[in-house]
Amino acid sequence: MSFFQTLPALIQVAIAFGTVIMLGCCGEILTEKSGNLNLGIPGVMYLGGIASLTGVFFYERSTENPNGFVCILIATVCAFLAAALGGLIFSFLTTTLRANHNVTGLTLTIFGAGVANFFGGSLNKLAGGVGQISVATTSAAFRTVLFPFAGDLGVVGQLLFSHGFMVYAAILIAVAMQIFLSRSHRGLHLRAVGENPATADAAGINVSIYKYLSTCIGCGIAGLGGMYYVMDYTKGTWAHDGTIETLGWLAVALVIFTTWKPKNAIWGSYLFGMLYWMYLYIPGLSRNTQPLFKMLPYVVTIAVLIVISIHKKRENQPPASLGLPYFREER
Repeated sequence: MSFFQTLPALIQVAIAFGTVIMLGCCGEILTEKSGNLNLGIPGVMYLGGIASLTGVFFYERSTENPNGFVCILIATVCAFLAAALGGLIFSFLTTTLRANHNVTGLTLTIFGAGVANFFGGSLNKLAGGVGQISVATTSAAFRTVLFPFAGDLGVVGQLLFSHGFMVYAAILIAVAMQIFLSRSHRGLHLRAVGENPATADAAGINVSIYKYLSTCIGCGIAGLGGMYYVMDYTKGTWAHDGTIETLGWLAVALVIFTTWKPKNAIWGSYLFGMLYWMYLYIPGLSRNTQPLFKMLPYVVTIAVLIVISIHKKRENQPPASLGLPYFREER
């Protein structure tokens, strides 16, 4: 089978994984626009994934005929709140206590992974063993094709419209975030905080509130990526394979690739998903060369970072105060 024959299947998996990466990327862009550098995105995606699974597991277990809409609502709320709690911890440590952003973010990743795998193992035991967790109603609700007519539109129609609602919700979130950051007063204030918090503070903008809110909401959005991975790709089960962490780091890398613009995350995330999984769809590829293809998203990110560093266009640069603590007393 040639590569072009397997291309539709590659695009399908790229869209699925790209949606997870897109949500993580959009959440991190919103966070970084406030000046907070959160390397804990993989951790909050873990928290979102396990919280959504735990919530619907106990709901379906206690209800004879669980409602699909209620399942989606429970999963979404649990994922967002758990991930936002991770963002609150990060904000408290970096904004209030002025801890180092890099160390705090990496610690949050380790913490999120540990908490998620601990509770994931506990759920597996409650369900009777690994792979026995049953949230069939929720998983089916997330994977229900939003446009039933997709099958009548040929290959192109199936590629564009044969997906669950979260694929399109992620695109809407990216578009809404782009409009918010570029066209709204609140978005302008947030960007001002990220560029020069002292000037923003002098202009009457509450720097701490903007940092807290953007980080918590950004982490909540990233947590939805973990929820989507668990409910759609793994079909409502929990596996200790580290894929969520891998996708989380890809989301962080995508922030640089998109030059901190949510609209670029839409196509960039699908590109990353395609590059990462391309090795499975190239006929005759040896096992020894497969890791080279897994490196492609990071190699592309490094190339983009080099290019934007050389050209130094202000609109493509990160927020000026990214990762730097703000001391109001030094204003």
